[in-house]
Amino acid sequence: MEVMKAANERQAAGKSVLHMEVGEPGAGPPRKVLDAAADVLRANNLGYTEALGIPELRAAIALHYRDKYSVEVPVERIVVTTGSSGGFLLAILAAFDAGDRVAVGVPYYPAYSNMLVALGIEPVFVVTGPQTRFQPTADVLAAAGPLDGVLVASPANPTGTMLSAETMAALVGYCGEAGVRMLSDEIYHGITYGERSSTALAHGQEAIVFNGFSKYFCMTGWRLGWMVVPEDLLSAVERLAQNLFISAPNISQRSAVAAFDCHDELEANVAGYARNRELLLRELPKAGLGNFAPSDGAFYIYADIGNLTNDSAGFCRRLLNETGVAVTPGIDFDAAQGAATIRISFAGAEGDIASAAARLADWLG
Repeated sequence: MEVMKAANERQAAGKSVLHMEVGEPGAGPPRKVLDAAADVLRANNLGYTEALGIPELRAAIALHYRDKYSVEVPVERIVVTTGSSGGFLLAILAAFDAGDRVAVGVPYYPAYSNMLVALGIEPVFVVTGPQTRFQPTADVLAAAGPLDGVLVASPANPTGTMLSAETMAALVGYCGEAGVRMLSDEIYHGITYGERSSTALAHGQEAIVFNGFSKYFCMTGWRLGWMVVPEDLLSAVERLAQNLFISAPNISQRSAVAAFDCHDELEANVAGYARNRELLLRELPKAGLGNFAPSDGAFYIYADIGNLTNDSAGFCRRLLNETGVAVTPGIDFDAAQGAATIRISFAGAEGDIASAAARLADWLG
């Protein structure tokens, strides 16, 4: 956010900026979603909805799991949330007590630990690396001491790495045997470059699964997500949602029903990300940035800059000031090793990504 603020200030001053710092799709919402929103506005039916979401949207999400994953999810277990972030708050409050220990693989999306700490939960940071494709495994968790929960993300932010179906199944099995509550962040599902992402729900029904409309569906500002909740937590989640949020935004819910009928437009976006990814995988090594995590999905490259500096924040600041290219320092995602890494988002326009790669190469000389 600090990088984005500095980039916006530079842009407001009339200077060129190429945004590769923000995890936000470059494309806008699908056309059918915008048309549906216009219809909702004309109907002027914008009051509160049920806390768990409107029936039409919950049914559409259940059908999505059947069509995409061949997994049957009861509509009753689907909870529509105010962004996936709202879902995390509900799940953490419902599933854990103050003082509980929840494992988080490093590097990680910083909001995970921030929310856990704010709610009195102890994040247990488990170090990952190339040997586990920057993902926690059952063996890593078993060595972390007593745990009440684990939070995994596949595809992950910032690394873009994914859990294979086999590794996901092993994690689900381990959590079931050890009595560890599993939280699976699947917000980047649909944005993959090879193997398809595996949902935890394909391997068991006890995990809390999160997804939403911000990434694949390009609806970031609509603040709409969902989660699939085990039956034992559903009542608590519903009561918490009623008290904390009342409901997710009405217009976002009614419009999002149309999002599942926009396959061609959304897949075209993913094809654009794939071209940007290939461009960076080809050009970054030429600039001296050839060591990065496998970018299996999402729209990030997590690059090692240890051969250049051990001050990623300063590196990003100089890069922005001297070239107009905005990227994110790794210290956001890994307090111990992030001073030698950066996250590069390739969700923008293809021409901007190509220009940014050229500027970076010139700057590094």
